[in-house]
Amino acid sequence: MYEIYCVEDEGNIRDLIVYTLGVTGFEARGLHDGKALDEALSDPEKCLPDLILLDIMLPGEDGISILHRLKEDARYRTIPIIMLTARGAEYDKVQALDLGADDYVTKPFGMMELVSRIKAVLRRASSYSKDDTVRFGRLEISEKKRSVLADGEQIVLTNKEFELLNLLVRSSGIVMTRDQLLDAIWGHDFSGESRTLDVHIATLRQKLGNAGEMIETIRGVGYRLREN
Repeated sequence: MYEIYCVEDEGNIRDLIVYTLGVTGFEARGLHDGKALDEALSDPEKCLPDLILLDIMLPGEDGISILHRLKEDARYRTIPIIMLTARGAEYDKVQALDLGADDYVTKPFGMMELVSRIKAVLRRASSYSKDDTVRFGRLEISEKKRSVLADGEQIVLTNKEFELLNLLVRSSGIVMTRDQLLDAIWGHDFSGESRTLDVHIATLRQKLGNAGEMIETIRGVGYRLREN
């Protein structure tokens, strides 16, 4: 059974989400702020959750800051995170996705819609359960371990950076259009700026060092990975 943490300071919303998840086949735990989440994650007697629902507007440390902190921590960066917020500003959505959030749900939302989004994210995450390490040129990428080696050196990537590189590696030699990459990594309903893709490509090239030269820009079309 999948276990889900719901970090939400409004008790009635938190209780409703936990109840709904419970009756739809999940094990859910409600937490009221980032401090409670940290305590739950660091509990040596508990396994890590399979997914975190994280509200942006929280007392103390806000959800965006918590998201950034978790995605920078090797212990937690692979846990899928769905952001919950009453904000409708595009900037907040883009910021959350850029930091590695797997989805973004704006309040008010239907409980069944939320359950559907959770199942979709968990399905994507489960696709990384098999160990099918791929080596291409200077790169070695393992889906199961969520690890990347460039010229034999371990490279630390965010979730979105990993998914983007993984797609390019497994489509090596094939030109991936911008729309194909945005749809595959951020979802078909992504409404943020297309520069999000360019920023991630630039960051990938920088982190990969000399191996970053393998990511080729096809002007006016998209990107492909080629072996030097």
